[in-house]
Amino acid sequence: MIHSKISGTGKFIPSLKKKNADFINAAFLNADGSDFASDNADIIEKFKAITGIEERRYAKDDFNTSDLAYLASLKAIEDAQINPEELDYIIFAHNFGDVAKDSVQSDLLPSLATRVKFKLGIENANCVAYDILFGCPGWIQGVIQAQAFIKAGIAKKCLVIGAETLSRVVDKFDRDSMIYSDGAGACIVEATDEQTSGILSFADQTFAKEEAYYLFFGESYNKNSEGNTRYIKMLGRKIYEFALSNVPLAMQAALDKSGVAIDDVKKIFIHQANEKMDEAIIQRFYRLYKKRVPEGIMPMSIHELGNSSVATVPTLLDLVIKGQIPNQHIVKGDVFILASVGAGMNINAIVYKY
Repeated sequence: MIHSKISGTGKFIPSLKKKNADFINAAFLNADGSDFASDNADIIEKFKAITGIEERRYAKDDFNTSDLAYLASLKAIEDAQINPEELDYIIFAHNFGDVAKDSVQSDLLPSLATRVKFKLGIENANCVAYDILFGCPGWIQGVIQAQAFIKAGIAKKCLVIGAETLSRVVDKFDRDSMIYSDGAGACIVEATDEQTSGILSFADQTFAKEEAYYLFFGESYNKNSEGNTRYIKMLGRKIYEFALSNVPLAMQAALDKSGVAIDDVKKIFIHQANEKMDEAIIQRFYRLYKKRVPEGIMPMSIHELGNSSVATVPTLLDLVIKGQIPNQHIVKGDVFILASVGAGMNINAIVYKY
């Protein structure tokens, strides 16, 4: 039976740092346009206590999402030691396309996957490049799709990318703008005859009743803003409650299908959305098995990198594989879980043996 494994990973972390203190003079407003009762120092302090974010990364003005993706892809290809011409698919997960600095328009023509293929100089016309829009779980969904192509026998090597420049689509009058960041992560998924490693199982879901609009494009909180520009908005409390109720169950479904015991899971790489939310999800997941959360089970990058949507999980995975997070590592034979939740509302999880 053909299996799928991640044979290489890569990331691109933008160099521009924006610390929490840099928001001290921001003109944050409530959704109705009114001023906050608290001053910015209090807002920032509470923000850090809840999200864990101390700083985030922004792309340089002349870099677009597809540029970050290309740079992360180069590293993944090098890590996997493959020829780019051997790629059967390039699957690019994002949500907003290329948004040039100070632009109000997304650029999606041609697709961002096609742009990466162009930058890589791939001449093979049978390398199919396409984008997926799946919210923050997009990169994990791309890995799931790559596995499906491989199991179907129509692909042997796939490049899966998650990249975003969220700093270009935030409302500077919305305090939630402090959450978002830019970045890119990529991996090579390829066929393997190994029976003891690779993707063991997965679970994915879309909830599209009222949950469909927990994340949406909305107008600026500054009612005096000119034009009809829309920005990323979210119903934070509803997302928090939704994630706590549903993500642990999806992780459980994936783990139970894999046949792996909960005690054999060494790491959980979860979307870096909000530290308190992620901690609560992991606690509820282990509670389903009547177990305590093992120390160090959940690596975190959100403190320095913020929430870069589809890029958070592949970036975090690469950081740990490359030994770039203190006291976090994985070794051959370790089982880990990849999990995410985001706009859709979409949820997915993969159980993987390294």
